[in-house]
Amino acid sequence: MSPRAGLGRGKIVTAAAQIADEHGMEGVTLAALAAKLGVRPPSLYNHINGQAGLRTLLAVHGVKLLYEALASTSLGLSGNEAVLAMGKAYAEFAKQHPGLYEVTLQAPDEEHAELIEEGERLLNLIVAVLKPYQLGPNGELHAVRGFRSILHGFASLEQKGGFGIPLDVSESLSATLSAFLAGIDRFREQ
Repeated sequence: MSPRAGLGRGKIVTAAAQIADEHGMEGVTLAALAAKLGVRPPSLYNHINGQAGLRTLLAVHGVKLLYEALASTSLGLSGNEAVLAMGKAYAEFAKQHPGLYEVTLQAPDEEHAELIEEGERLLNLIVAVLKPYQLGPNGELHAVRGFRSILHGFASLEQKGGFGIPLDVSESLSATLSAFLAGIDRFREQ
């Protein structure tokens, strides 16, 4: 069966990302995707490797978009300003793309070279922003894990409506990231 004209991998991933953001990853089925694109489900197999392949393509797409958001926001900044800007961009990405964000969280296995490459590019961006703190290689990775944990926890609570007290959530995020930065030297290798 030949591929349908106008239906390509990029169009499929974009439509799947929209479904994910509207209905969560559980809503991203081949049947739902085919219906959104106006094709029959078997037509998708000319462009993707089933549900698992689609999930990987979505993860690659999500990590690329997250990288772009963090890179553009921290461009020209350094130190605390860069970390704070990056943290706010991360939280905003998770808010704007909840389904796509969800699929970016799992560490890729060895079979997904493009996902590994994009993940490393994102990691290297964050490590570059942390370089001025002179934490050393292991300290940088500990700091990245702490930074990511804070941001994921914050984003998850916000998505689930966990911040019901009438206090500006963006102020809370800034204060939390500032507290993280105040103790960042504890990650420094001795």
